[in-house]
Amino acid sequence: MKVLITGFEPFGGEKINPSFEAVKKLENKICGADIVKAEIPTVFHRSIKELEKCIDGEQPDVVICVGQAGGRFDISIERVAINVDDARIEDNDGNKPVDEPVFKDGKNGYFANIPIKAMVEEIKKASIPASVSNTAGTYVCNHLMYGLLYLIDKKYPNMRGGFIHVPFIAEQIINKPNVPYMETSKITEGLTLAIKAAVENEEDLKINNGKIC
Repeated sequence: MKVLITGFEPFGGEKINPSFEAVKKLENKICGADIVKAEIPTVFHRSIKELEKCIDGEQPDVVICVGQAGGRFDISIERVAINVDDARIEDNDGNKPVDEPVFKDGKNGYFANIPIKAMVEEIKKASIPASVSNTAGTYVCNHLMYGLLYLIDKKYPNMRGGFIHVPFIAEQIINKPNVPYMETSKITEGLTLAIKAAVENEEDLKINNGKIC
């Protein structure tokens, strides 16, 4: 089995992005699966094109994209991506789309087809905060997740994929008082366990993990 896992380049004035900082520290083999790592530009549309190049070149069984969610305190396994780009800030190429579809011929939304609840439970067993998230935002993270699931729907029907959001790391919150963060080593450990669960679980767990609002 082969797992492609991606992180983003820094954006929004940050010098580092915890997603790729954690991804690049992953072992090259996890639970018997070969791990391929890639850095993706924080740019609308170009991010999806770069991801598709990686998929075409590597032919992975599972693709997990990872992004920064500053302000969240835990590792968030995303459930759904929506067909909307609505940027609060410019991407790294200066694009700032408002209420535009990711793909005009795409569905309103796509659900991750990785075992999101099993992944959360595996991470929590290691006493690392984790949860299922029901919104990936409307910036490049949601854009890339939607693009991945669109490609699975249109081009790679046997591939599984999804998205994980991670918090800031310590270096990023020096001048951000009262903002949650997680050590890079803990994020890498959490991602390792998420991959383990994705490799070992074809079907997701049927457990109560919903939210009231």
